[in-house]
Amino acid sequence: MKIHEYQAKQILSRYNIPVQKGEVASSPEEARELAKNIGGMVVVKAQVHAGGRGKAGGVKLAKTPDEAEEKAQAILGMNIKGSTVRRVLVTQAADIAKEFYLGVIIDRGAKGITLMGSSEGGVEIEEVAKTNPEKIIRVTADPFLGLGDFQARELAFGMGIAKDKINGFVTIAKELYRAFVENDADILEINPLILNDKGDWQALDAKMVYDDNALYRHREAEDMRDLGEEDQAEIEARKAGLSYVKLDGNIGCVVNGAGLAMATMDTLLLYGGEPANFLDIGGGAKADKVAAAIRIILSEPNVKAILFNIFGGITRGDDVAKGIIAGLEQIKTDVPIVIRLVGTNSEEGRKILEEANLKSAETLAEAAQKVVNVAKERS
Repeated sequence: MKIHEYQAKQILSRYNIPVQKGEVASSPEEARELAKNIGGMVVVKAQVHAGGRGKAGGVKLAKTPDEAEEKAQAILGMNIKGSTVRRVLVTQAADIAKEFYLGVIIDRGAKGITLMGSSEGGVEIEEVAKTNPEKIIRVTADPFLGLGDFQARELAFGMGIAKDKINGFVTIAKELYRAFVENDADILEINPLILNDKGDWQALDAKMVYDDNALYRHREAEDMRDLGEEDQAEIEARKAGLSYVKLDGNIGCVVNGAGLAMATMDTLLLYGGEPANFLDIGGGAKADKVAAAIRIILSEPNVKAILFNIFGGITRGDDVAKGIIAGLEQIKTDVPIVIRLVGTNSEEGRKILEEANLKSAETLAEAAQKVVNVAKERS
């Protein structure tokens, strides 16, 4: 779950990481009053989950409250990479002496939590990785001991931080790591982390993504969810207890099990198809979940065909087939459907499907070829 910059900064401040004074406004008039209360030059920043706000014109300096109102007027309602700006953060401007990047991620390659630092602050880290990969310094924390002081200093040395600023950096790095772990984050980054003209450290921007699988431990985080920033289909999928991710293809996928879903998408690509989504329906294929899955998939107008790939382990194949048929009765559609059903009582299940005039297959390869051909015919 993504949260906004101002929310991420509120979390950082709880860990004594210095952030600028600032508040959120949803109207130009509010922005003016906030700028007046803050005093001096302010920055008006669009609050959307999309990156590249500055390049899109969503970050503007304002010298006076009246100018802050004008800037907010210009930013509110903007469309930035598909996200409409509904709120702006009005915050103190900073005199920047030097910019850095500091981030924490789950690093599956290193099987741990890795901190990344770079002297190329203020630039998207993906761009730095492409153009100057040697500028990204990495250390992986010990899963039991956490991030050591020596590792934070190693980062600082690699980033070219002056000796008299290293102790302050070490404190911020360790607190950022602690915030990451205690909040079960997937990503937590400060970009840029700056030294201002007085030589003090400040976090000018922050990005945080919660691990969805750990949200049950952070009930308070649900209040930070911005449904206006989320895909409607993904919202509906979450309500139905489905794991769903929208993709760019034209073949809808309904699969039970995340690993099987990944294999299904790979097989579609192998035979020239393009998956329209990742969708894990869970252990079985109950009628209500089947109906919800199809409704979500069909909300995408580019879907030309749907592939079910269901493995019946504890769940019996004939029960799965009945669930699929019952679900399809709730959702009337002329979009072709191919069903691959294997496992316990799969032969009985396929007979039930054939009697209902549904295309079935025994192997994933066969099912993938069938659905790819059907999708191409309708494209």
